[in-house]
Amino acid sequence: MSPYDDAQVGVGEDVRRAVVQYYDETWVDYRLAWLNGSNMAIHFGFHDAKNRGHAEALENTNRVLADIAEIRAGVRVLDAGCGIGGSSIWMARERGAEVVGVTLVPSQVRRARRQAARQGLEGSVQFRVADYTDTGLDEDSFDVVWALESLCHAPDKAAFYCEATRVLRPGGRLIVAEYFRTGRDLPAAHESVVREWLDGWEIPDIDTRAEHLAAAARAGLRDVVIEDHTEAVRPSLRRAHNRARLAHPLLSAFHALGLRNTVQHRNAVAIQRQYQALLRETWFYAVLTARKPG
Repeated sequence: MSPYDDAQVGVGEDVRRAVVQYYDETWVDYRLAWLNGSNMAIHFGFHDAKNRGHAEALENTNRVLADIAEIRAGVRVLDAGCGIGGSSIWMARERGAEVVGVTLVPSQVRRARRQAARQGLEGSVQFRVADYTDTGLDEDSFDVVWALESLCHAPDKAAFYCEATRVLRPGGRLIVAEYFRTGRDLPAAHESVVREWLDGWEIPDIDTRAEHLAAAARAGLRDVVIEDHTEAVRPSLRRAHNRARLAHPLLSAFHALGLRNTVQHRNAVAIQRQYQALLRETWFYAVLTARKPG
């Protein structure tokens, strides 16, 4: 069987079903309130002196991470949790990379493939339905593994690090942009806010800095570095919160009338809880980089 055949392997059925349902049910919210047809970004934006607008910041996220990961022409990248392909297509178009994107969500693969075809990039980027903790792809076959706000959905983060190490070539690079817990001993009231955020986004849990470092080390990765980028994404996080807060009365009324389902309602609430949890200093946004020994 070709490694690019659509096959779901190594993922619990309950997790797969929950993640698929979440992204299918919330697609309209993302489409109307966040991304556009150009960036296809189901992630937060990196703001700096040159990129202050919402759309610019979303694209800047790809630029910043690609620079850190040294993505250039000819580099082979696994986009682990690729969503609808925004970052994969950006890397192929802007950096000349060869990209394979994987996601659990079949509808995301279909959208990503359509967009790649529209841009004439079918030869540079491919998408498949697969679990990034057990991809079925060849070992030692990628220069970079890229995970942009996707690792959070894995019940076992260590399994992701092991799979990333397996598919990376010797000397290959890992980059993860993710939400990190500040600790496991949060006050009960703070933990409740975190839990409402995570449950609303079908995130089993987020790990601490120490837990990520330990998992990466056990997987055999080296030169593991975690850098805090919270301030770069804070305007984007605040934007999402403010829009959800303003829309809350109307969206709640729609939910009560049966015009929005429970998944959609919990998603909108979770957006508010995420920022509230940030203000309580229960988590931070970080970029983890590492290398496979070469």
